[in-house]
Amino acid sequence: VQLVESGGGLVQPGGSLRLSCAASGFTFSSSAMSWARQAPGKGLEWVSSFYSDGSTYYADSMKGRFTISTDNAKNTVYLQMNSLKPEDTAVYYCARGTIATIMRGRDFGSWGQGTQVTVSS
Repeated sequence: VQLVESGGGLVQPGGSLRLSCAASGFTFSSSAMSWARQAPGKGLEWVSSFYSDGSTYYADSMKGRFTISTDNAKNTVYLQMNSLKPEDTAVYYCARGTIATIMRGRDFGSWGQGTQVTVSS
């Protein structure tokens, strides 16, 4: 299993970024995929999940601002982030798994290496 994130960077408050995560080594279309983040000095925080039945889930603070989607032809999961705030600054991780899997932490399941998102003026 390999997960490779991209798309992070520096953005001003109110701006947008789209993160991508290219997956390989498993049947992507039948897998739940998730995003989590870790801010400096804080613990891992679940962000969003996309289940194989098409259901999507978001943490309360991301609802209305973030959108998760997948492209099965490209084995890629995306996280579109709009109206970014300084408190969204974190390393964002892509992971294979459901919300329950993500909540167990990075010692469980399959995770990417992370991509840094910095929201600052």
